[in-house]
Amino acid sequence: MGFWGCKVCNFTKFPLNSWPWKCLVLVTIVMVYKAMLLSKISWSNVNGKDGVIGLEEEWDYGVRRDKFVEVPQIVWGLNNQKIAFARACLTARMLNRTLLMPSLSASLFYKEIDQLEPISFDKVFQLEKFNSMCNGFVRVGRYSEVLNASEVVELTKGSGRKWTDERDIGQLREFGNDPYDEYEVIRILGKNPFLWNDHWPVKEYAKVFECLVLVDELAKEADRVISRIREAVPRKTGSLEPAPYMAVHMRIEKDWMIHCKKREQRSKINEICSSKEEITQRVGNIKGLNKPLAVYLAVADSLLEDETILSGWDDGLLPFEKKRLGVKDIYDKYPYLIKSAIDYEVCLRANVFVGNSFSTFSNLIVLERTQKMIHSGLSSTCSSGLSWPSYAYNIKGDFDGPKRWMTNMSDISLQTISYGTNQVSC
Repeated sequence: MGFWGCKVCNFTKFPLNSWPWKCLVLVTIVMVYKAMLLSKISWSNVNGKDGVIGLEEEWDYGVRRDKFVEVPQIVWGLNNQKIAFARACLTARMLNRTLLMPSLSASLFYKEIDQLEPISFDKVFQLEKFNSMCNGFVRVGRYSEVLNASEVVELTKGSGRKWTDERDIGQLREFGNDPYDEYEVIRILGKNPFLWNDHWPVKEYAKVFECLVLVDELAKEADRVISRIREAVPRKTGSLEPAPYMAVHMRIEKDWMIHCKKREQRSKINEICSSKEEITQRVGNIKGLNKPLAVYLAVADSLLEDETILSGWDDGLLPFEKKRLGVKDIYDKYPYLIKSAIDYEVCLRANVFVGNSFSTFSNLIVLERTQKMIHSGLSSTCSSGLSWPSYAYNIKGDFDGPKRWMTNMSDISLQTISYGTNQVSC
């Protein structure tokens, strides 16, 4: 009888260096390796960066609902806050805990702590919708879910040049084990989560961002603004499709111009700042636009000193800002964070988007638009004619127009999106 045909194989009669023993060892190794690959959460060493967590296709292992992570109030602009929130979610996920619903900041003040105007997360984004869409991946819970408020252990985030990614990962691993893991709440102290060390790839951040849906009140306000934009240009006779529009995130406010010029000096990159004239010229050189086309100018009006932003545009491009569009009253009743959230939605849903690649606002819009392209089954290349086209006006592209722009979804961190880049994948 052959070896594989035996009913009961007695390996003791074979010497250790015989082929039956070698086969047994080989099969054992293969089975162990397969089991390791099937592990739901794995640590990998990506480009020498220890602790980058890979995105899984399915997240059916769930997130614990009886253990929590608490983070400091989230501050700064809308998209810095969205990144901070996502980083807090992913930190909680690494610890296999629910993130306690954090406070966002309604105002733009980030130095005067008493002027931060905290606003609850669920006043801006739908909490139940978030947990439904991100089910099994990350979870946000309410403070009412905590059973014993005294069961808290504090984790102080490190800071300074000596606080490396490896030390940060080591600290998180330590708090993922006993005795720290026994506590119901891990309260993280220290700096704003936006400044925490980044251990996660772009795809994991993108998953969190996809689960952020505006509350109905704010979504309806965005709908009203978009309707006004589409109505600003007469619809072609017989067309049943809504009129297309372009959104330009026009970063020429006084605070931005100070920041970008300093950034250019430090980085020795001259593709960060753009004047109004450069923006209008490059946008006008985009090929294939169906004119006449409404152009919505997303700009922080209270920080704008240039009153000529509606002039200098090419024929067929019809620029509108909040006042000319007749929607200023919609924005005026809300604090800074809500105004920015409405503008974000208007830009995200535009047929064409043009922004600045060193702006976090523009970067996150392009990330979501890239995701929409991928989910639609479109190519991830920057070929012309694709849906959801985006451009970076601060970088010269074809025909002296703005550079085509897509997010590099395979990036191992959110570094370039958080702080900007002149490498825009196209």
